[in-house]
Amino acid sequence: MKGILGTKIGMTQIWKGDKAVPVTVVLAGPCHVVQRKTAATDGYEATQVGFSPKKESRINKPQMGHLKKAGVPGMRYLREFRNFKVEGDAINVDIFSEGEKIDATGTSKGRGHQGVMRRWNFKGGPASHGAKKWHRRPGSIGQRKTPGRVYKGKRMSGHWGTDRITVQNLEVIEVRASENLILIKGAIPGMTGGLVVIRQAIKGQLKQGKGAK
Repeated sequence: MKGILGTKIGMTQIWKGDKAVPVTVVLAGPCHVVQRKTAATDGYEATQVGFSPKKESRINKPQMGHLKKAGVPGMRYLREFRNFKVEGDAINVDIFSEGEKIDATGTSKGRGHQGVMRRWNFKGGPASHGAKKWHRRPGSIGQRKTPGRVYKGKRMSGHWGTDRITVQNLEVIEVRASENLILIKGAIPGMTGGLVVIRQAIKGQLKQGKGAK
């Protein structure tokens, strides 16, 4: 399954005929091949790639030794792509083409500790006369004697954000190989400058495999 690492630049829109298409711009690659894992040596087939330069002085010695063994400079991110055989020592954005379906993974924005109205879109309490300090409270969360506890997974206030989120079956609108840019239709989770992992769409592969049978 082919893939590449990139950095989220932001969102814009481009024109396709007479329609404006919202796109997320990702600066993808070039990624360096750090390690090729095989079933004989590691138990599975995968390619480990590195992305985004980082000062060697800020990388610990074991990881830096791993990178130097592959002849690769300091890398900020290391990720693996299963069953992805790469010819050469670099992966560029031109492995994807216009109209192709991809899955994009990012880390959502962290929003700290939030109440139930913002975190879960609760309605809140009554705002009429006599309602005192009740406007943004969640309401009752438990029962009486049975079961005598709060169920696990109850939607309450708490930490919101910084979750790993994958958006599936996004369409590649345009690939600008000379600028290492890929324009993807729709939104991708994460802040501007955050890491984005782009993979070939898994659902498309499963569908093709089912049809082949």
